[in-house]
Amino acid sequence: MAANHISKVAVVGAGGNVGRYITEALLKTGKHSVTAITRADSQSNLPDGVEQKTIDYSKHESIVEALRGLEALVITLGARSGIKETEEKLVRAAADAEVPWILPNEWSPDSTNEGYLEDLAIIFGPKVATRNLIEQLGKSSYIALCTGFWYEYSLAGANNYGFYFADRKIRYFDEGETKICTSTWPQVGRAVASILSLPVKAEDVFKTSASLGAYRNKVIYVNSFTISQKDMLTSTLRVTDTKEEDWIITKEPAPEVYKTGMEQMKAGGWPKANFLYSRVFYADGSGDFEHQGLQNDVLGLPREELDDATKAAIERQKAVGAAGH
Repeated sequence: MAANHISKVAVVGAGGNVGRYITEALLKTGKHSVTAITRADSQSNLPDGVEQKTIDYSKHESIVEALRGLEALVITLGARSGIKETEEKLVRAAADAEVPWILPNEWSPDSTNEGYLEDLAIIFGPKVATRNLIEQLGKSSYIALCTGFWYEYSLAGANNYGFYFADRKIRYFDEGETKICTSTWPQVGRAVASILSLPVKAEDVFKTSASLGAYRNKVIYVNSFTISQKDMLTSTLRVTDTKEEDWIITKEPAPEVYKTGMEQMKAGGWPKANFLYSRVFYADGSGDFEHQGLQNDVLGLPREELDDATKAAIERQKAVGAAGH
């Protein structure tokens, strides 16, 4: 470790959507070397300048050896990758490899929210379990980065934020007026790079200064925008040079969509009704975590242009389809 700073970072999922932005942002600082932790059969196209280490998740020592000597582990895992089991293996290996810092697979709405924990235990329960495990093992410390849903991914996924751009159709949860926090992939990348560029300890104990130590074993909050579906439409109208009357708007009560989705999931298979996004758009304000205290200014994150992010989402839906994957 450089004097009071982290320099050697491991990223799991460096070739994925958000993982690539995180990796590129870390490299751009010029302060970090990045090691991509991948499966032997991975087909990921990694960013230039990354060292690759392959592991066998069935062999604990394989993961330990890949992580040995590294100072921070950033975990990004896909929703269908067996997150709970995979992340536990990574955390236990990081403890044995004596990796001091972990950014776990958070990247989500606020997993400390009691309503989410009760209603979305399948999603948020493992996040809490991971944080608890890191503390129980006592070898690493975590910084869990709460970002809200990814904007360009979620807006491109028509079943998520409700926009079908090709057909000019929108589905609002309730009246479309509930505001939530959401972040772009570049903003998430910048946030991680900024966090891991902080000194481990405050450099001047007589002044208030940001440090990794100040964030030790905490959930911290960043975002790009705090907006409603109506705000997304306003941006879409500017980007597409259309008027609201050019679009077909339907409305569904968020609690009913959530209930239907949960019933479909209990019946087997992945639900068609989006229980996850509908719950975040409840009118109880749970999707807006600004009151928790955003760290955007402390981390030096820029204010982004909403229309640029909306345009990126529209192009993504064109490229990958309304499923948004």
